[in-house]
Amino acid sequence: MKAIRYTRYGSPDVLELQDADIPEIGDNEVLVRVQAASVNPYDMHFMRGTPYVVRVGGGLRRPRVTALGQDMAGQVEAVGKAVTAFKPGDEVYGQSTGSFAEYVSVPQDKMIRIKPANLTFEQAAAVAVAGTTALQAVLDKARVKDGDRVLVNGASGGVGTFAVQIAKALGGVVTGVCSTRNVEMAGSIGADHVIDYTKDDFTRTGERYDVLIDVAGGRKVAELRRILAPKAVAVGVGGPDNGNWIGPLSGMAKLPLRSPFVSQRLIAMFTGQRPNDLAILSELMESGKVTPVIDRAYSLGDVPEAMRYLETGHARAKIVITI
Repeated sequence: MKAIRYTRYGSPDVLELQDADIPEIGDNEVLVRVQAASVNPYDMHFMRGTPYVVRVGGGLRRPRVTALGQDMAGQVEAVGKAVTAFKPGDEVYGQSTGSFAEYVSVPQDKMIRIKPANLTFEQAAAVAVAGTTALQAVLDKARVKDGDRVLVNGASGGVGTFAVQIAKALGGVVTGVCSTRNVEMAGSIGADHVIDYTKDDFTRTGERYDVLIDVAGGRKVAELRRILAPKAVAVGVGGPDNGNWIGPLSGMAKLPLRSPFVSQRLIAMFTGQRPNDLAILSELMESGKVTPVIDRAYSLGDVPEAMRYLETGHARAKIVITI
């Protein structure tokens, strides 16, 4: 099979399209012929080996795992003898390390789910990482309920577009913050109000919110608290890379450090892999309440170009790879 591989950390130039063995599957595993994948900041960090904290598990001097990619959607090619949840021919989506390849193997009880029939493979491939991150932030951490005033800072990104839609599906009155070019898009996916950060400072509008989902980061805790109701919750999901050691974590860490001393709940969130999250997302997508948003698509051989585009910081929503 063809697959993207890398043997050293660095720019997208380290990524190569190579011949590789089709994964062997165990008794409890599913072999998926990948039709589409998508790129995430997660992939970028492991490609570059920064922030350095990723090297603790990924390899200090060079990557231990030479495959890259997490999100995938495709068709089941074969199943292990103990697999009961899937059969050859099933269209599935989910998460598996090494998804920038023609085949991946996934344990049947992990991050894999039957693809909603109303989604294309490209749309389904955009879901797993960004969708579960947004779901955990909005549903589990923020506990958004009907009538909550919700602000999503970074509403036009991969996580942000899911967060806007999920918060809206839960009954929130959603305000999205994004740049001028994305204002119309944020409104089209359900934001009740949109703030163009190039024209207005969302921390100085005088509005107060019950929930803040902060994907973009980059603001001081005092600035964020200015927009929060007394018993509000702020969930830090991401932020700019502040140095090579812990990168976005440096800004996010300030929230829980301040939380014990204020009336609001200030949370830094780290996404976990929970298969049931895909079940919840499937229901939301099948009902039409959530629809993955795609910026552009690249071929498998053009993954380095896709990563370069991701690194510009100008991508809206998701970048997919067609295979």
